[in-house]
Amino acid sequence: MKNSRVLVILGIITVLMGGLVHIAVAQDSATAQEIVKNVREAASSLSKTGEAGLADFNRKPSQWVWKDSYIFVLDCGKGVMAAHPMKPELVGKDILQMKDTKGNPFFGHLCEASKNPGGLWVEYWWPKPGDKDGSRKISYALSAAGTPYVVGAGIYDDQADIAELGKISGTK
Repeated sequence: MKNSRVLVILGIITVLMGGLVHIAVAQDSATAQEIVKNVREAASSLSKTGEAGLADFNRKPSQWVWKDSYIFVLDCGKGVMAAHPMKPELVGKDILQMKDTKGNPFFGHLCEASKNPGGLWVEYWWPKPGDKDGSRKISYALSAAGTPYVVGAGIYDDQADIAELGKISGTK
């Protein structure tokens, strides 16, 4: 009898802990609103600092890395990755030749943000930090005024609709 009570209590604790773990995971996912806010702040910062500010975007522990997202910076004038905190090996690489995990080029689409003052959202398949396989990622990109840089960050989401995300950022 005593052992069965212990097992029931352990079962309840396990269920409760499972719920807490699920809640923690849900809170660790960046929201579209956070993406827009942080990309706009990063673009503003980079507009003020220019090339000298790129180092801030290459560090993992920084304000530009949060939850499951991070700011990356493209130098669309040179066609290269200017900063990437999660994959430093991409810095300096030709972004126009890079493809997502489904074989589609997409960085060029992100560079089109330099033509849109409000930025834009782009869908592609990219590995989550720590994964090898690609997941659906939708990134918001915005030009850093007065620089050749486009700043971006994204969410991994199988359901998000680009038109709905455009309403959040005020883009089409």
